[in-house]
Amino acid sequence: MRAELAELDHGGDDVVIEPGTYDPADAEQAVTALYGAHAGGLVRLAMVILRDRGAAEDVVQEAFCGLYRRWARLANPDKALVYLRSSVLNGCRSALRYRARRTRVQFDELATPSAEADALIGEEHRVLLAGLRRLAPRQREALTLRYFADLNEAEIAEAMGTSRGSVKSTISRGIVALGKQLGVDR
Repeated sequence: MRAELAELDHGGDDVVIEPGTYDPADAEQAVTALYGAHAGGLVRLAMVILRDRGAAEDVVQEAFCGLYRRWARLANPDKALVYLRSSVLNGCRSALRYRARRTRVQFDELATPSAEADALIGEEHRVLLAGLRRLAPRQREALTLRYFADLNEAEIAEAMGTSRGSVKSTISRGIVALGKQLGVDR
């Protein structure tokens, strides 16, 4: 399964998964379709948080493998994408904790992005991402899910395992903090 998932690379936007179309007996087909539809976006989400394409791909791969292993036990297969987002966020948190322990540095002092990643992002995006990296981890996650992944408050709350009110306040505080860092008046 890992090799098959690793070989797939559809870009993430051409496959649409309709709610209610999952067959719990066919985990491989369902997870493969989800991978084709959403892996690219989840890797980009993880890249914003981790700033390392290889680590982002590993986190997303592990999330899909975990979904495949647990497919038969899903209470609601229609929420598989929510499970994946939560798994990716949790995997990113674990990777950041491991990286911080291993290198004994603070989260905001982690290594700079690779030259390849910098080449893909324009100057404005680099400035914005640098400001985003200096935010508290939960603020960074909430803003990334809201404005990068384009999720609504309920979806963010579900992915982060928190309440909608907490998401609202976290996003609000994150925007204010980001604005101060970038010198933008509200």
